[in-house]
Amino acid sequence: MDSGATHAPVAGMYHHIKQLMYTVRVGVPDPRFGNMLLEQFGGANGELAAAMQYSVQGLNCEDPDRKDLLMDIGTEELSHLEVVGTLARMHLKPLKNDRRAAHADPLIAIAGGGGVNLYNSMGDPWTADYLKITGELDVDLRSNIAAEARAKIVYERLINFTDDPGTIEALQFLMTREITHMKAFTLALDSLGKPEFSIGRIPPTPGLVDQYFNDSTGVGDRGEPDTRGPWNQGGDWELVNAPAFQELESEKAGTRQANDREPVHSSPDGR
Repeated sequence: MDSGATHAPVAGMYHHIKQLMYTVRVGVPDPRFGNMLLEQFGGANGELAAAMQYSVQGLNCEDPDRKDLLMDIGTEELSHLEVVGTLARMHLKPLKNDRRAAHADPLIAIAGGGGVNLYNSMGDPWTADYLKITGELDVDLRSNIAAEARAKIVYERLINFTDDPGTIEALQFLMTREITHMKAFTLALDSLGKPEFSIGRIPPTPGLVDQYFNDSTGVGDRGEPDTRGPWNQGGDWELVNAPAFQELESEKAGTRQANDREPVHSSPDGR
């Protein structure tokens, strides 16, 4: 053995610190609410999905600066997963021994022993189909902004369905971090310096890209109008009325009323 051999230090590995990112306190456990919390553990907009989405995007990212951003936030989402899992576990704890609580949620009580698992609040298993990963940095950042917005709304709704102060405080922390991440992803997207509607490398067809197809026409049963706004008028916009029906247009198009039906002609024998 060569006594002069040197060994490189171990690096580049996850490290778990036993203290939670946010200390969770629960007064009175609520198993039904614990089930709701599973939406942010193994659901489509939950912390595991976010952690995996950003981390895999980071692995694919060839931009070292944005790669660092993606790995930072992806790792933080794993910490959020631990917070949500601990919070849910505290609320689900009665399912281990309390018959009445177990009757309220037999799936978790019997199959899961009153603990968390990678399921959403309806018992559907987590799936990689939740992840939005394209390998195009600007497109992925847009997906991440939307993901943070959806997660914020889920936390907001969860806050509305519990009265436990400690639970509300933990959810408020997690909800706030969603906005922090949304800001970071938005600024990272802006810092790329790409035109706002420039996606990919192949330019869109001139003219066609500025045509707004007015495919929802008329007035709705509750008075919903056929609306004009900055999304279909001004600038380069060209409004194109119902392209699917252009071949059917006539001089009377748009003027017929409900009672303007063709008269029914009957034969002499009444048929």
